[in-house]
Amino acid sequence: MRKETFVTKEQLDAIVQEYPTPFHLYDEKGIRANAQAVKDAFAWNPGYKEYFAVKATPNPFLIKILHEYGCGCDCSSMAELVLSDACEIRGEDIMFSSNETPAEEFVKAAELGAIINLDDFTHIDFLEQTLGYIPETISLRYNPGGVYEISNGIMDNPGDAKYGLTKAQLFEGYKILKEKGAKRFGLHSFLVSNTVTNDYYPALARTLFNLVVEIKEELGIEISFINLSGGVGIAYKPDQVPNDIAAIGAGVHQVYDEILVPAGLGDVAIYTEMGRFMMGPYGCLVTKAIHEKHTYKEYIGVDACAANLMRPAMYGAYHHITVMGKENEPCEHMYDVVGALCENNDKFAVDRMLPKIDKGDLLVIHDTGAHGFAMGYNYNGRLWSSEILLQEDGTPKLIRRAQTIADYYATFDCFDEFKGKLQ
Repeated sequence: MRKETFVTKEQLDAIVQEYPTPFHLYDEKGIRANAQAVKDAFAWNPGYKEYFAVKATPNPFLIKILHEYGCGCDCSSMAELVLSDACEIRGEDIMFSSNETPAEEFVKAAELGAIINLDDFTHIDFLEQTLGYIPETISLRYNPGGVYEISNGIMDNPGDAKYGLTKAQLFEGYKILKEKGAKRFGLHSFLVSNTVTNDYYPALARTLFNLVVEIKEELGIEISFINLSGGVGIAYKPDQVPNDIAAIGAGVHQVYDEILVPAGLGDVAIYTEMGRFMMGPYGCLVTKAIHEKHTYKEYIGVDACAANLMRPAMYGAYHHITVMGKENEPCEHMYDVVGALCENNDKFAVDRMLPKIDKGDLLVIHDTGAHGFAMGYNYNGRLWSSEILLQEDGTPKLIRRAQTIADYYATFDCFDEFKGKLQ
């Protein structure tokens, strides 16, 4: 089966004349349409906000596009807070959800007026000692433990996850926070990753909505916002059925009306923190076939490597590959598509049936718009690629230049013996 690319061969042929491969390419038209669809899916909730998970695609040009549709930023580090600030996204448009957090990052989040979402019971005291106070608006991350099941089976094992508070800790935490001056409370939960089912958010919502009713009845505390976090995935494989965000939003709405409204909690805001769903299908890694090798297997060597896209090497993740210009040719050749790292797991595809690939062919590796460039690294001295936005009118715009040798060695510039030599 095939997946359609959002760029044509003719467009790519023109782009590579100006920007050498490899590079990550993003689809502005697709990003905008998807952001509007997410906004529409949850329009029934007046307080709804999508906090884009900055870790997925930390590029200010893309973050600003999402902000046009009301999206805030989900940040988990100092660098992400600084990026949000640079995009003029501040205050409660930032959700700061981190774990094992250094004190200076809590300080920065407070300075920006971000909503701080605490990952552990002990962080209550740590935050108070760091800031000298507890913010009036505060959130806690919940972990129910055990395994998490929905209608189509087991999804994940929260009991093994490092995130969140137990139920007992959560209840005690809210009591302590209220005593320390907090006035507006949130509940957050991150249980699974990359689900391809319309059932996950509604099932999680049911869990959290019932918990919120219990908190109100037992503690007399009304939760102001519920953050469903991320976990809504994308169809990496061509035979998968993509999630329907309209159906997901409607499913959450139904559970909201069933549980929260009768409990007098019909004004609770719903938040989400999607990264993969917001950006994943709207990015691709463009690379060129530069070598072929015929030994015990057939190999195609490309000029990208795991430093440009870690997911296949890290955990065998599937990313579809299109050989541009050969979309309609039969997939009669079995290849391993590999990069140049001195690691045998540097493979974008293993035993993949593809059209015959010739040196010079352009390959599009699909669905790299989230956790693609962001997970890049510099092993073997491989440099970060450029990032390019395919604008709505079909023209390319450079939104991050490629890293240079001088960039790679810049942290040695403070030593006299290396100044000007490593570039």
